[in-house]
Amino acid sequence: MKVEAINFTKSLGNTIVLENINVLLKSGNIYGVIGKNGSGKTMFLRMISGLILPTSGEVKVDDKVLGKDMSFPKHLGILLERPSFLPHLTGYENLKMLAKIRKIANEKDIQAFMNLFNLDWESDKKFRKYSLGMKQKLGIIQAIMENQQIIVLDEPFNALDENSVETLRHTLIKLKTEQKLIVMTSHNKEDIELLCDYTFLISEGKLMNT
Repeated sequence: MKVEAINFTKSLGNTIVLENINVLLKSGNIYGVIGKNGSGKTMFLRMISGLILPTSGEVKVDDKVLGKDMSFPKHLGILLERPSFLPHLTGYENLKMLAKIRKIANEKDIQAFMNLFNLDWESDKKFRKYSLGMKQKLGIIQAIMENQQIIVLDEPFNALDENSVETLRHTLIKLKTEQKLIVMTSHNKEDIELLCDYTFLISEGKLMNT
């Protein structure tokens, strides 16, 4: 798969949040996006996910224009900001409910991913009582459990313990070998250097190669 932004500019009122973005992203690569808080990193992820539409320019996914030919990329897995789930359900119940929409991941798939990230799928603990790290891991699982071809992760290592960091790193490398297209942000320079084939710097809404 490929995702291409062509002269993408997004304005909110009098503020330009992304300016003249031109980039081509291809399957089988991990792309890192770095920049200061407020620089436009999350907006960049929203752009390629179809969550914001351009003031001018366009984004194509396999030559189909987002917002015209399709609303969102097919087979998209996304983790943006704080993971949000139904608070009165367990993590396992939340994931099963999500899986019913596409009917791709089955119960064994969900159990395997929860075991991988050391979440007890048999636990009766409700999501509202999850720690930040547990919530983050559940958010990561929902972004990858359905064999998604485009995976967009905003600060996926936030709140993870050391073992979970290693698990996620190995998982992302495995997904890359499966020809997934992965785009991630991270404040941790080590994560970017270890994982990413290409790195982009965003500053004041403008994209630069590093």
